Amino acid sequence: MKSKIMASALALTLGASVVLGGSPFSAKAEVGKEKKYIVIFKDQAKLPTDFGREISKAGGQIEAKLDKLGAVEVVSTNPNFLSQIKKSSTVLDAGIQNIVQPDTAAIEAEALVTNAGPSADLYNSLQWDIKQVTNNGASWNLPGGTGKSVDGNDIVVGVIDTGIDYTHPDLKDNYAYGKSFVPGYPDAMDQNSHGTHVAGSIAAKGRTMGVGPDLKVAAYRVFGPTGGAETSHIAEALMTAADDNVDVVNMSLGGYDWFQNPDYATKDTVADVRLFNRAIQYAIKKGVTVVGSAGNNALDISSPGKLSGDDNGATHRSPSSQSMIRVSAGGQLKNLAFYSNYGVGKIDVIAPGGDLGPNYDPTTGTGRDNTYLCLATVPGGYGYKAGTSMAAPKTAALAGVIIAQHGKDNLSPSQVKHIIQSSSDDIFKRGYDGEAGFGLINAVNALK
Repeated sequence: MKSKIMASALALTLGASVVLGGSPFSAKAEVGKEKKYIVIFKDQAKLPTDFGREISKAGGQIEAKLDKLGAVEVVSTNPNFLSQIKKSSTVLDAGIQNIVQPDTAAIEAEALVTNAGPSADLYNSLQWDIKQVTNNGASWNLPGGTGKSVDGNDIVVGVIDTGIDYTHPDLKDNYAYGKSFVPGYPDAMDQNSHGTHVAGSIAAKGRTMGVGPDLKVAAYRVFGPTGGAETSHIAEALMTAADDNVDVVNMSLGGYDWFQNPDYATKDTVADVRLFNRAIQYAIKKGVTVVGSAGNNALDISSPGKLSGDDNGATHRSPSSQSMIRVSAGGQLKNLAFYSNYGVGKIDVIAPGGDLGPNYDPTTGTGRDNTYLCLATVPGGYGYKAGTSMAAPKTAALAGVIIAQHGKDNLSPSQVKHIIQSSSDDIFKRGYDGEAGFGLINAVNALK
């Protein structure tokens, strides 16, 4: 990894949109210009009594409060804001908040299908990935297997992404609600296609099918039309989803934290990471199973030193909490997709994310076969994509159907994670390995 790829302390990008050579945008601010900061207080559950006065005294103005996470988003033109606010005895960390523009998905293709068609026809002919997880739909015949809970309660998967096309015929009946955390865009309607594709992998029920066709999906939109997202907005979305009592959250997003970025002192780049971790732990403590994608840079993310390449210091994939379920991407032939990140201790399971077939040469770009990509819903129709972003939602859906089988709020996130891991098919090295984790997810095994 070159330093230009690690330029931002937390590169928040759509998981399917950075494949081999994506370069995050550095949010370095000029002296005297207004900058955005995250301030993390020592109390994780609430803000201190005089936090507003402390922020104002250091020359900052509060833009957003994340009171249940003990954090605030601040804007300031004071070049010494960080050094001054860190003098407060109530402050644990403070740092620059970064924003990144994700690249266009590197592996995607238009689906050449008509708008009209019989129910499940595209599933039957093209959705190898959903068939792989469900054993050709066999899991739908088991209790809870479609996502319809045994206790009659809706099982909701929160999709923290670009929004969802809630008018799509395959999704509208399973769309629970939507909330937007994008300034200036109050509607959760997807203007990108990524979130709608993710939602279709989870709960489509029409020409295409999701792993759990009776699950409900809720949109927590954090990316606007151009894709940028700030850490505080994603943390707020995750916190809100937990407060809304969703059962599962899918985060097909992520980035890298380079802790020796020359643009900033190391101590100024860790606040984003702490905020992410607090938000994840908040959700898990409230009973939410959190699923995340491993990233699409074909990197071994197990070694912070190696991940930095010829740069100094440590680099970490984030979010990468061990409390989450972290998912790598496999192909139709049950192989590790050529773009998927991997690493011992960093991958829990593998799920179908698609690739370009056994004859594809990533070096020359020859031998491409789009039928090995993953077909799912996009605004106004259907599309092919591939990425760990496509693998994670299938795992999130599996978590949802497991919960549906046991009833809402009856399993802890750690129990759900254990069931997913212990029921996975061992496909590479015997036992755990860094490419597939505990194995390829299997809905039939999990429900049995």
